[in-house]
Amino acid sequence: MTAPVSAAQEAAKVLNLGARRSRARRRHRLNILVLRVLVAVVGLGSWELGTRTGFIDPFFFGQPSGIAHQLWVWVTDETSLGPLWLQVLVTFEETVGGFAVGSILGVIFGILLGGNKLLAEVFSIYIKAANAIPRVVLGALFAISLGLDIRAKIATASVLVFFVVFFNAFQGVREVDRNLIANARILGADDRRLTTEVIIPSALSWILASLHISFGLALVGAVVGELFGATAGVGELIYYSEANFNTNGVFAGMVLLAAMALLAEALITSLENRLVRWRPPALGSEIQI
Repeated sequence: MTAPVSAAQEAAKVLNLGARRSRARRRHRLNILVLRVLVAVVGLGSWELGTRTGFIDPFFFGQPSGIAHQLWVWVTDETSLGPLWLQVLVTFEETVGGFAVGSILGVIFGILLGGNKLLAEVFSIYIKAANAIPRVVLGALFAISLGLDIRAKIATASVLVFFVVFFNAFQGVREVDRNLIANARILGADDRRLTTEVIIPSALSWILASLHISFGLALVGAVVGELFGATAGVGELIYYSEANFNTNGVFAGMVLLAAMALLAEALITSLENRLVRWRPPALGSEIQI
């Protein structure tokens, strides 16, 4: 006959289980970090070795040591367009502006059309037609109509962001449980409360998922706008380096853009974790794409 398990023993088992899971998570994160560093070392080392042995032409493909040197020169001295921090700040302002405008408009129109079948049927053909237009063409149009200041870059970035956020918000609204909406109606919820307290929270996961992709697209839009004409910015810095056959400068600009995108991804992930704490962790949640 087995002895009864005391409450203290049960609590100790739970604590031990939690401690083991915590250690397992830390080991997993450490393993992922080590593997990521290993991939970077192998990739960059192979690239550097290839350029030094002549297998890769550094004139066309650059080399990691040259890219690092170019970044160091930009940081310690300045770029051909002025201080590096100013170029990063200009591109960041354009990206954030386009990201904010495109996201807000995408959420508004996605919720509006997702909750109104008549509006969705009327405007669907126009949304599809606008989405089919190449964004580069719109960037050229904005450069002509709005000039070479920040407005053209924000407009280009916002267009790229709008459609991604719009379609996610639209689908998120369509996926809301109809029984939940019916119950809210029965309890006396009007349209405003139904939208703010039921529809938007239910579609929030869809909307936040689109933001991970949208900031990168906003960055692309800002850089494309700068390539059409600008006096400052990382995109203009890349264009200037390309015009002077400075391959290392082009790659250095790409490194700056990647760093900006990764920083924004971390901030968006932090915001998502705060807004949807109720959501259980998904399988493979360590991977953020």
